[in-house]
Amino acid sequence: MNAVLQPRVERWGEAMVFDRRGEEEALENAQRLARQAGNALDAFGHACITLRVRDGRLLWQTPLARDLLSTWFPEDVARRPLHAPQAVLEWLRRHLADAFRQVEPPRFSLSEGARRLTLRLHQQTGDEDDAGGEWLIVMREESDASFIAAICDAFRLTAREAEVIYWVVKGKINRDIADIVGASPATVKKHLEHVFAKLGVETRTAAAAMVLGRVRQLSPQGEG
Repeated sequence: MNAVLQPRVERWGEAMVFDRRGEEEALENAQRLARQAGNALDAFGHACITLRVRDGRLLWQTPLARDLLSTWFPEDVARRPLHAPQAVLEWLRRHLADAFRQVEPPRFSLSEGARRLTLRLHQQTGDEDDAGGEWLIVMREESDASFIAAICDAFRLTAREAEVIYWVVKGKINRDIADIVGASPATVKKHLEHVFAKLGVETRTAAAAMVLGRVRQLSPQGEG
């Protein structure tokens, strides 16, 4: 009986080894394709994450997305590196009803000085379930540093004067500008007086219009 069964056992064992090797190769191929896809997205400036709503787990992220999350949400990443930042998860959960109706929700946005991070809900990547499913989110970081530099060059302003008038163009009042640039409202007012004098205007509205118009001439694809 053993002699009859032995060849079958050996063949079955060989089949198990073959199947295991096939699974390992398939896994390696899938991981390689995922890395290639991530690198391709990064090359085009797309930082992407796939987020599971049920528990906030990050199922996939490109290297650029990982860097952005670490930069903008350092405490969340340090505490739970395999999960989405709490603010991002809450934003997604808040707009799930619209997402399921294929209505793009408002974008998640953070600002720090002239830098901005925006997150856009792209599409559902898994089957819909009671817990919300899995979603692909595209992240993008932008900076208006070049816009501020163009203001300096066009009007011969100091860096701080250019930064202050930049926020005026953005519609900020002096108190808000003071908080952003780390100065007092009185200092911001003094900077604006210098800007008005250099531009030959008397109001913030006129100054903002002149700055925006000049920079658009110098860089038509700049600030809009």
